[in-house]
Amino acid sequence: MFQTAVTPVCSFVNFSTQVDHSTNLKEVLAKKIPAHNAKVKEFRSQHGSTVIQSITVDMVYGGMRTMKGMVTETSVLDPEEGIRFRGYSIPECQKLLPKAAGGEEPIPEGIWWLLCTGDIPNEKQTSAITKEWNARADLPAHVARMLDNFPDNLHPMAQFVAAIAALNNESKFAAAYARGVPKSSYWEYAYEDSMDLLAKLPTVAAIIYRNLYRDGSAVGVIDPKKDWYVFF
Repeated sequence: MFQTAVTPVCSFVNFSTQVDHSTNLKEVLAKKIPAHNAKVKEFRSQHGSTVIQSITVDMVYGGMRTMKGMVTETSVLDPEEGIRFRGYSIPECQKLLPKAAGGEEPIPEGIWWLLCTGDIPNEKQTSAITKEWNARADLPAHVARMLDNFPDNLHPMAQFVAAIAALNNESKFAAAYARGVPKSSYWEYAYEDSMDLLAKLPTVAAIIYRNLYRDGSAVGVIDPKKDWYVFF
């Protein structure tokens, strides 16, 4: 989707109109990505030299508002309607996405599946994401040790960002890039890093919170049956 602050120019909202019921997100993406790439290639071949808009000096000095300068397929923000995720408004997401037992709002795993695939997931698919994130949640010892050694007056967000940067040591994408893997497989390693990072963020946040506000008490053990938002 070509996005501006006001309106999208062109949209490829979903990878395909066929919903895959597999619970393995990476396998679902592996099926969807080639067809989507072919669609984008065809679109570029037909419209690659098309002029989208004229850009004025005032637009540049005004913070690039209304300038069509980015391709995004996950979301679009309209100043009147608000944000849409893969074409779905927030009320639509609240209605359609799976919820935890007894809950009234969608769980993050459902939003993640929707953003990645363009499909509304079922409960088995979101449960599979929950299980995978919980399996990846443990922090490397060097990151936990770094967090425990930060001064008490270091801002929580500074600690949060530092921990994320330190996790680069375990980056599968960085290792693959150093090996010279082909660009066509970049997404596989970026996917792994994304899943690892999302899985570890609650643990990072919990350690920071407990170090600053609970005298460094232990964060406990991840409950494999609980979804992502519970740990925040």
